[in-house]
Amino acid sequence: MTAVELRASLAHIHQALHEPEEFARRWQMGEQRYPWWVWISLVLTAIVGTTTYGMTMGILGGVERILLAGLSCTLAAGLAWGVSLPALYILNSMSGSRLSVSSTVLAALVTTSWGGLAMIASIPINWFFTVAVPYAPFILAVNLVVFAGVGVAMIDVFGRVMQKLEPVRGRLPATWLILVAVIGTELFYFFGLFNFTLK
Repeated sequence: MTAVELRASLAHIHQALHEPEEFARRWQMGEQRYPWWVWISLVLTAIVGTTTYGMTMGILGGVERILLAGLSCTLAAGLAWGVSLPALYILNSMSGSRLSVSSTVLAALVTTSWGGLAMIASIPINWFFTVAVPYAPFILAVNLVVFAGVGVAMIDVFGRVMQKLEPVRGRLPATWLILVAVIGTELFYFFGLFNFTLK
């Protein structure tokens, strides 16, 4: 990768995280073809965000629990999105959407990347309250509030992107994120991420 390509890729990633609607619109309209490493960077942003936040969920359980919680959080979030994404495309197509698979995936990637950054920003909140009040029900409440806040923000980002891509349909496709939330919650419980116990 040349210096010019690197600068262009960094500019694309910056736009994806600051102007997600325009980033997705440029792809859909064929004005810009993003190289593979831009797509990978968006995936990595989501992974880093969920992993680092997940690690704070295991603070009370020692080093092994911290590492396991980080990996479990990323796996649960990735599975929730991965399982739900085909449903989004199929249901959107059945209801009249003309979005391509790549535009749909890009909208989801931009949303998860933004969510990853929001998770990173929430780390100090979770860390502080977990250490200050190491009481499992309280820590669970703090995490639920964080996930709800990040979830609402992601719904907003996804809704804005989808509205930009298909103005006639508006933000209706964002209701699909309810499925992501339900599957994600089930996986979080399955992986024991909401088990906040002292070592």
